[in-house]
Amino acid sequence: MKTLSFKLITFDLDDTLWDMRPVLVRAEKRVKEWSKSRCPELYQRHSIEDLMALRHSVLADHPELKHQISQIRIEVIRRALVACGYSHNAAEQLSREGFEVFIEARHEVELFNETEDCLRALAGQYTLGVLTNGNADIHRIGLGHFFSFAFSAEQLNSAKPAPDMFKAALDAGNALPHEMIHVGDHIDHDISGAQNIGAATIWINAKAEVWPGKKQPDAQVRHIGEVPAAVSELERFHRD
Repeated sequence: MKTLSFKLITFDLDDTLWDMRPVLVRAEKRVKEWSKSRCPELYQRHSIEDLMALRHSVLADHPELKHQISQIRIEVIRRALVACGYSHNAAEQLSREGFEVFIEARHEVELFNETEDCLRALAGQYTLGVLTNGNADIHRIGLGHFFSFAFSAEQLNSAKPAPDMFKAALDAGNALPHEMIHVGDHIDHDISGAQNIGAATIWINAKAEVWPGKKQPDAQVRHIGEVPAAVSELERFHRD
């Protein structure tokens, strides 16, 4: 059996394993549909710009919620409903009800065609983990069996590219930085963040962009289906 140079591969989720934009569009639409019967004033009296302004207000009042994106969403809707004349108790209940509508739709993702094949190919050889700044649950999506662990910014109260999530992955995967590969689409959050702790990186460059930084990722691919081959090439390079 050949000796592997790497033992841990971590994955970003949104725009790495699935396309995030249609998921968010659908989730926001579901919340608007829900509000028509439960609290129609919400979108009658508040524009998207109004809600964004409320989000800034929430963060100004509660900077400790910076990485708690679910709680921020709940608080924004709660404040918007109070401004519409709802009691604090009613606004609290409705905001949490609306969040449940959102988060259910948020998990109705359409995986990229090659996602499961990629994970299946790598799971037999490596420890796989998830590092996400979002609030998707891999078990709720049905991918949990591929991964040994999953860390989110909400859970650690720290988001990529800060080192906390990457270091948590190293601890969970019992790996050293040079034994880890991180796969993701975001130039700063994923690639620069992983580079900063000494991990290897695979950049999913779906739009064929030109790398803007000085230190190149260790590999570039156009889609998730090319990741296993990129991992094999990194293994070959490290053996040589």
